[in-house]
Amino acid sequence: MDKGITGVCFGDVELADNTISKEFLRNENIGLPQMSELEVLRHYKEMSDKNFCVETGMYPLGSCTMKYNPKVNELMASLEGFANLHPLASDEDSQGALELMYKLQEALKVLTGMDAITLQPAAGAHGEFSGMLVIKKYFEVKGENRTKVIVPDSAHGTNPASASMAGFEIIEVKSDDRGQVDINDLKLLLENQGSDIAAIMMTNPNTVGIFEEQVLEISKLMHENGSLLYYDGANLNAIMGYSNPAIMGFDVCHINLHKTFSTPHGGGGPGAGPIGVVEKLKDYLPKPTIEFDGEKYYRNYDLPNSIGKVRSFYGNFGVLVRAYTYILMMGKDLKHATEDAVLNANYLMNKLKDVYDMAYNEKCMHEFVICGEKQKEQGSSTLHIAKRLMDYKIHPPTVYFPLIVHEAIMVEPTESESKERLDNFVEVMLKIAEEIKQNPEMVNSAPHNAPIKKVDETLAARKPDLNYAKK
Repeated sequence: MDKGITGVCFGDVELADNTISKEFLRNENIGLPQMSELEVLRHYKEMSDKNFCVETGMYPLGSCTMKYNPKVNELMASLEGFANLHPLASDEDSQGALELMYKLQEALKVLTGMDAITLQPAAGAHGEFSGMLVIKKYFEVKGENRTKVIVPDSAHGTNPASASMAGFEIIEVKSDDRGQVDINDLKLLLENQGSDIAAIMMTNPNTVGIFEEQVLEISKLMHENGSLLYYDGANLNAIMGYSNPAIMGFDVCHINLHKTFSTPHGGGGPGAGPIGVVEKLKDYLPKPTIEFDGEKYYRNYDLPNSIGKVRSFYGNFGVLVRAYTYILMMGKDLKHATEDAVLNANYLMNKLKDVYDMAYNEKCMHEFVICGEKQKEQGSSTLHIAKRLMDYKIHPPTVYFPLIVHEAIMVEPTESESKERLDNFVEVMLKIAEEIKQNPEMVNSAPHNAPIKKVDETLAARKPDLNYAKK
């Protein structure tokens, strides 16, 4: 880089000697690169091109629903009245924002069947934790010391973590040979430890993409035991408009706005994980709640049995704007999103089942799980298949989860993808299966075209290198 080149010129005006206190002034050169504005832009554009996003290619992640976020959502969230509204503004000066949040709550009540909603939690797992605190508070007020929560062996890892953080002991319930909660095992747990069990945490459809056919029986068993049911809303996009947690008998649920309602997701945020509760639990929701008295919208702090605040200010407001925009834009077509998500998943599963073994011989909902044992015996593991997909500009699906499936590959196409993209995914998966037969080393040494080749997966997650140096 040439010396003396400046990207931005601040003019020739000299700052007075006393403008900045001497204790804050450097004594030596800062060492910034001397580059033109154009070269700086090219540098950051080059780095951005190394990223993979949903605009780059298909993202069949599985369990984490990475789908297209319509640009109109971004436009609405950037409106001056929303983007520049200070979180400490009074209710009188925040009527538009409060109205949006109130109406989003009402929409989510319809979609979940719940009687009350809070928008405070900042993400899905945070919603789980908040929901478990509500359950804990409910039993405390009742004077019951229930210390245990049942979690299926196929559950998202955040379920036992959230319950444990709320102070509960975790009991695992097994899955049967169809990938669903084993009713007999559940009955045995209730028989032996019933008075200690506060709740069961379930996802429906569950984490292997199968609808829990005995969910009403499970609900009956839990309620007869005096226990509650918690619904993990990670897979709500598979039932939206056709069923809801309340119909299934759940008492608490969280909603991943970044999954079902198409708001940003990934990289740790932003996110939003509202929770809904039935009537008997609404007094325990975090405060403030957003309410309407017929004339104005306001934040209600007068909740003596509330679990308290769970988020600074009131959640990730920009994400709430995006979700409400999506709901309004889709309207009654929200049901079509569910239809297409389920159709796309079953289409892919049936196209691949003759070459790849399916974990369960059942119709799936919005996602399905491949068992890659056959390919592993032929010379390539699930991880190698995932890495090879990168060479074809397809983001790897979730792998090695759920833990009850060996060499698991979880595929979720979402409703966003066209038939042409789905067919391309099938073509690539079949090609990789053939490569494993003919030349497994081609797959095992992948990716060949990615900016970064083989990495230590554990080290990359725990100690990411965030510095960029051009080689």
